[in-house]
Amino acid sequence: MPKWTREMIVAKIQKGESMQGADLEEADLSYSNLKGADFRNANLKNAHFQNANLSSADLRGANMENAFLFGANLQGSNLEGAVLTGANLQDTNMEKTNLRNTDLSGLSLFGAQLDGANCQGTKFVHAKLKRASLVGSNLKEADLSGAQLQRANLRNANLTRAKLDDANLMNADLAGAQTEGTNLKNTVS
Repeated sequence: MPKWTREMIVAKIQKGESMQGADLEEADLSYSNLKGADFRNANLKNAHFQNANLSSADLRGANMENAFLFGANLQGSNLEGAVLTGANLQDTNMEKTNLRNTDLSGLSLFGAQLDGANCQGTKFVHAKLKRASLVGSNLKEADLSGAQLQRANLRNANLTRAKLDDANLMNADLAGAQTEGTNLKNTVS
């Protein structure tokens, strides 16, 4: 089968058809409307989604290694188990997104909107979350060791048993955050 073109992918999604398991490596879908797309277990390695609308998309198990998602709308999407190594998630909208048990270690999430996101058990080790908004997010048992959280908004977030060793919380807003079983002594603030 020939390589998928941008037009073919968008047309298929707009018809409500699934792209589950498709090989879309290096696809450029920037600025596309991919709302509700089914990309489960798809190969999206090195794909470009700059400013794309991926709201309510199903990306469970997708390989999104080195994907460029700068400014993308992922609101309400499901990324559980997605491979995001090297992905750029700067300034993305991930409100109410399911990131449960996903590895976001070392990623750029500057200014990302994660309000109400399910990040239970998610790894944010050395992630760059400066100015990120995590209002009301579930960060229960998340690993934020060494994360850059300067000026992050963590109001009313659930940080129960979260790991925050060496995390930088300078000027972070933790008002109303649940921190039971969380050691805040080894953080930078």
